[in-house]
Amino acid sequence: MKNRLKKLALVGAAALIFAGAHRTSAQAVTSVSAKAAVVMEAGTGRILFGQQELEHLPMASTTKIMTALLTLEQPDLDSYFTVDGTAILVEGTSMGLQAEDQVSLRALAYGMLLQSGNDAANAAAVRIGGTLSAFGDLMNQKAEALGLTNTHFVTPSGLDDPEHYSCARDMAELARNALQNPDFAEICGSSTARVEYGNPPYSRSMTNHNRLLREYEGAIGVKTGYTKKSGRCLVSAAQRDGITLICVTLSASDDWNVHKTLFNSWFDQLSWYSAESLLSLPQVPVTGGAAQSVKTEISSGQGLALTKEEFSRLTVQTVVSPMEYAPLAAGTEVGRAVFALDGEELLILPLTTKEEVPLHPENRHKSWWERVMEYFGKNKSQ
Repeated sequence: MKNRLKKLALVGAAALIFAGAHRTSAQAVTSVSAKAAVVMEAGTGRILFGQQELEHLPMASTTKIMTALLTLEQPDLDSYFTVDGTAILVEGTSMGLQAEDQVSLRALAYGMLLQSGNDAANAAAVRIGGTLSAFGDLMNQKAEALGLTNTHFVTPSGLDDPEHYSCARDMAELARNALQNPDFAEICGSSTARVEYGNPPYSRSMTNHNRLLREYEGAIGVKTGYTKKSGRCLVSAAQRDGITLICVTLSASDDWNVHKTLFNSWFDQLSWYSAESLLSLPQVPVTGGAAQSVKTEISSGQGLALTKEEFSRLTVQTVVSPMEYAPLAAGTEVGRAVFALDGEELLILPLTTKEEVPLHPENRHKSWWERVMEYFGKNKSQ
């Protein structure tokens, strides 16, 4: 494919005009009662609404999004081990761990994301990193890998520290990545759960501190947070009509209602467009085959969430190989479709062959080079 892409030809680039219906846009929210806020469209990661979104601020227990993500990326999530008795001696919210308790990393993730257990965060940090400081280094390495340039972690729990901060935009991007982990998504979206730990382990009930899971239709997570220094912090996510939005507020006294207002505003302004409806799929010439060309397709279920105004500015380019050689299997990648907004790429999808193209019967005994020379000879004579 790399060699073919070197020969790719641009076959179409056009602004799209779509006659489909759009929902009537609600009154756009221009500001909210919070030190910082963001609404992100999760599919593309673009920011729909931002208010002081790059300001460095404490983020309290929303920190546990990172701690839980690193925890759930470890092997042997369901293996029991004895908690570090010193690590769990920490102030603030707790899942109720005691010295000599047996617990699994998965149970600790539940304790972090549902009950915001500082003891759970510390226990996981020491188990994974050896020390709280070493785990902090792992958190910052992950932040760098995710492009969180306005974030620095010190405590796995989110307890205050002068060098522990993030911004609304980074927290939204962190949540976007965390939600791609199936275990994380399942746990943070659970209103309640039964979790086993103790000495010996026994089943306990947990209730998620995130009220939106019970109060807002379509809510799927993510994490609450509060200290006196940070104020109320909330990272949430919700889905509607194929669209996923992530909302972040830092230091917002009425965060539950602010998030509901922001979700309602942006869900009303966005519509979902399937990728298939946004472009005309090209055909690719084939030499030496039973057919002279092959249709292309893109994977189903892909698309974009756009406002009516954004849709008017959307462009699509389809780039395909100038020629393929038979035999050609179905599903072979032969190009790509690039969806862009004002020149910024939102989505890139591979174009693949829709069906198989076998060799033409006359070419079954010819070498690849003979078929190529024959193809160019015929085209030259024309």
